Amino acid sequence: MAGTKNHDYHILPASAWPLIGAFASLALTGGGVMWMHDNPYGKFVFALGLVGVLGVMFSWWGDVIREGKAGDHTPVVQLHLRYGMILFIASEVMFFVAWFWAFFSAALFPAPIEIVDGTAQVIASATQPAQWPLKGITVLDPFSFPLLNTMILLCSGTTVTWAHHALIHGDREGLKKGLLATILLGMLFTSIQAYEYIHAPFDFKGNIYGATFFMATGFHGFHVLVGTIFLIVCYLRARRGDFTPKAHFGFEAAAWYWHFVDVVWLFLFVSIYVWGGWGAPIHG
Repeated sequence: MAGTKNHDYHILPASAWPLIGAFASLALTGGGVMWMHDNPYGKFVFALGLVGVLGVMFSWWGDVIREGKAGDHTPVVQLHLRYGMILFIASEVMFFVAWFWAFFSAALFPAPIEIVDGTAQVIASATQPAQWPLKGITVLDPFSFPLLNTMILLCSGTTVTWAHHALIHGDREGLKKGLLATILLGMLFTSIQAYEYIHAPFDFKGNIYGATFFMATGFHGFHVLVGTIFLIVCYLRARRGDFTPKAHFGFEAAAWYWHFVDVVWLFLFVSIYVWGGWGAPIHG
């Protein structure tokens, strides 16, 4: 018959989720801007957009899961899903390149300013060289909580790899235990970073050191949070009986994302915490 499928590609049916997702994203970003400009309706538009985005994510990805169970994810489709995830991670790398660029630009070519009572002021003496971190900045001890968080993320990389290998070898208990351990380590990392932020001896605003520090490490912390949610969904799916040794792209994508988060943190720890704070007074 003329309508018989004679290829390995999956032709998607018409879906409203892309259009709904676009309007929800518009409400989310527009509401955020309105909220930051003290518009009385900003927080409500933002909340509506957030609910819409989360709803689209849940429903759209649910459709993808159902398509996989229906056998629509042929080897060709799975390959293209992997390409999509690789390109997504590559786009995330570019985000972090921007934050690292900003940090190294400020660190290698520091402005002649110092921090006095939390405010940046131009150094009056022309003979006094500019320095990094800025004069008056007290930095976090890199070999305290940052080092602990580094060890936590490295351990989480091993536990998610354990879960992956357990799945490949048909050990579903090992899969669930490895995922649960990774989730708990991710939550521990986020908790320690939140404590570190609360007790940081410098502010986000008022100086370039604080701005670049919080943007780079905070953006990474957001990725840890997203990756933890990603793994929680995989854990719930694993308990439900999803994933097989030959069909587990959802888990594989989560594992790739988590390893990406691990690697970025190593660069952050070495460059921002250790090298970036070298020679400055240490907090605590």
